Amino acid sequence: MNLPRIALASVLALSSTPVFAQSAGSWTVGVGAHSVSPKSSNGTLVGTALGNLPMDVGNNVRPTVTAEYFLRDNLGLEVLAALPFQHDIAVTGVGKVGSTKHLPPTVSLQYHFGQGKVRPFIGAGINYTRFFSTSTAGPIAGASLALSDSWGLAGHVGLDIKLSEKGALRIDYRKIDIDTKVKLNGANLGSANTVNIDPSVFGIAYVFSF
Repeated sequence: MNLPRIALASVLALSSTPVFAQSAGSWTVGVGAHSVSPKSSNGTLVGTALGNLPMDVGNNVRPTVTAEYFLRDNLGLEVLAALPFQHDIAVTGVGKVGSTKHLPPTVSLQYHFGQGKVRPFIGAGINYTRFFSTSTAGPIAGASLALSDSWGLAGHVGLDIKLSEKGALRIDYRKIDIDTKVKLNGANLGSANTVNIDPSVFGIAYVFSF
């Protein structure tokens, strides 16, 4: 048995193992898609002219982009951006009463574990959600419906699966606190008029390191 040759072969094999850099000063950019799924019960608008209205906000999927800068080894600051998400707004038992679009930029501080081919990470940050292009339908068609912008906390967990020296497949999940006030024709829609969207956000992306 030629031990020096075996040792050399082992070193070469290890050196060819894909490395997905997450060291201080490096960047990653991710391109993929995320599904925003509001929680099943979005709250009830109390004391409206139509009575108490239990709200239901629909799901939507859109392309997304992330950029993360590593402040130190394994510790990064990430920004999430997306094309506008669009959601139908319904009243349980009544049907669709409107729709809205929103942009949910999110900034997270996150820590990446380990050095292997599969690297989990966890993060937390702040979300700002801006609602726009809100329209009405059904029993309030023709009225002016407005949703207030929202600030809230956001949690983030996921896995990076190395595919090459510079690339990885990312699978992730976010939980975001999004609450919005509802106005109809400029007036609060009810005495308790907060819609709690609080979505689960599932995503998949290709992440490039440089």
